[in-house]
Amino acid sequence: MKAVLIFLLFSLFLVALVTCGADDITAPATITVTSPAYADGAAIPLKYTCQGEGISPAWAWKGAPEGTKAWAVIFDDPDAPMGTWIHWLVFNLPPDTTGLPEGASTGAGLPDGSVQGKNSWGQKAYGGPCPPPGKAHRYYFKVYALDAKLPPGADAGKFALLSAMKGHVLAAGSLQGTYKRR
Repeated sequence: MKAVLIFLLFSLFLVALVTCGADDITAPATITVTSPAYADGAAIPLKYTCQGEGISPAWAWKGAPEGTKAWAVIFDDPDAPMGTWIHWLVFNLPPDTTGLPEGASTGAGLPDGSVQGKNSWGQKAYGGPCPPPGKAHRYYFKVYALDAKLPPGADAGKFALLSAMKGHVLAAGSLQGTYKRR
């Protein structure tokens, strides 16, 4: 009986671990996201990965709805073996922000008031795509228009950020890239 209970608890833990990577934020997908580095669905250049310079690419967005007070960004890999891997979190970008320059993750390229959350490596920084050898992974750069700045403390990680964003997302958009380790 004890072994069955342990097995059931372990199974629930694994299900929670795998499913907790999914974003449960719903919003109209009216934000258009682009990058001069790669097109939607195309390969992310080596320069922006762990095998290259590891700097963040430039991204741009348009379509801010009326009432936008801040922006939030999540860059992640839903194909990671242990569940969604978070590569970068940024929030409280000013409402007039329309993109991020190449290398913004160093902090110098982020607009005043912006906050970087912890990625899956536990760092408040951009971590380039770095999948294990094998098949290509998909990477999503997601942008959210918010009706309020988020409170301090939401920088702990993705789940704290998503929790803080609930009820504040006006619109969203994303750009998907791929990367296969060489």
